[in-house]
Amino acid sequence: MVPLGQGSFAQYRTETQDWMAQHRAFQSDEHDSELARNAPMEWRPAQPARKGVVLFHGLGDSPWSFADIGQALAGQGFLVRTALLPGHGTRPADLIGVDLDDWRRLVAQQAALLAQEVPEVYLGGFSTGANLALEYALDHPEVAGLVLFSPALKSGVPLDWIVPWVARVRTWLRQPDSAQPQQTPLRYLNVPTNGFAQYYRSAAAVREKIARQPYARPALLVLAQHDSVVDVEHVLGTFETRFTHPASRLIWYGELPAGRDAAMPQRESTGQHTRVLVRTDKLPQQRISQFSHMGVLFSPTNPLYGTEGTQRMCWNGQDAADQARCMAGEPVWYSDWGYRESAKVHARLTFNPYFDWQAEVMREVLAAE
Repeated sequence: MVPLGQGSFAQYRTETQDWMAQHRAFQSDEHDSELARNAPMEWRPAQPARKGVVLFHGLGDSPWSFADIGQALAGQGFLVRTALLPGHGTRPADLIGVDLDDWRRLVAQQAALLAQEVPEVYLGGFSTGANLALEYALDHPEVAGLVLFSPALKSGVPLDWIVPWVARVRTWLRQPDSAQPQQTPLRYLNVPTNGFAQYYRSAAAVREKIARQPYARPALLVLAQHDSVVDVEHVLGTFETRFTHPASRLIWYGELPAGRDAAMPQRESTGQHTRVLVRTDKLPQQRISQFSHMGVLFSPTNPLYGTEGTQRMCWNGQDAADQARCMAGEPVWYSDWGYRESAKVHARLTFNPYFDWQAEVMREVLAAE
């Protein structure tokens, strides 16, 4: 497991990268690039920072999740760091022995290291990482604010509660085989059952905590209506009732459930904000059928996941013929996992056409007192 307990972020990054170099199942011949993209990262602003943020990735992902968000936050004056959750960055099987408390220790240590350098500490995360950031912030009121992308407070899978029990008797929900890749240069594609069990524990813990104690500091939450991982209506309801700061915002990509008030673009231009901001996720001119769990994170200019990126995600819940067409480089549409439409091949949407607008909303939220 990645070593923890370092006295500085530089030491943590070096030791983590050395660990990965020894244990990683490399997916390309570009070992240095793979290590750099999976290792903890840091961005420093042009001027000395008074504010800093640590960002935590999701289950099966890597610090590359924040390649664009990190740069945006540094441009807004933050000292930005990312961390690598234990069990990640090497091979999926390394998640078999990981416990939720390992992830919690990482969050606590990185928050403490950042507090040594800046007086105002913010936290952020994607999916499972958002759960970890929120749970820590609820216990530590000195955390100045949060940025939570696709926060997985509740799974969209109805029987997720059974996974910790299944993990005791079944190592993999989908047994590794040579027919499908197990990971890419940036993330895992298959996760052992224990990984899902620890995610479930993180979600259950943070739901219980926020039900008792609202979050009163500024927070930005970002959700996609058609997220195939998260129960987004649960997260929306939690935001409306438990994230109480008036400057907090939730960005919703898609159509809100009936009866929800939202600040549509024409209302935003008049300054008559509500706290939920909506953008459509159907953009046929860009061949986007719907937004995805991960797509909210990346700029269209990202060299790997952007519109011209090299990491097209063709394994997207389609049949073998459509997957083969995608992998052959044919023109595709974009969606979240599992979406199908006649006569269209869908790759995963891995970029956000609204990224610059989203970054501006993030700046406004984090500037609030």
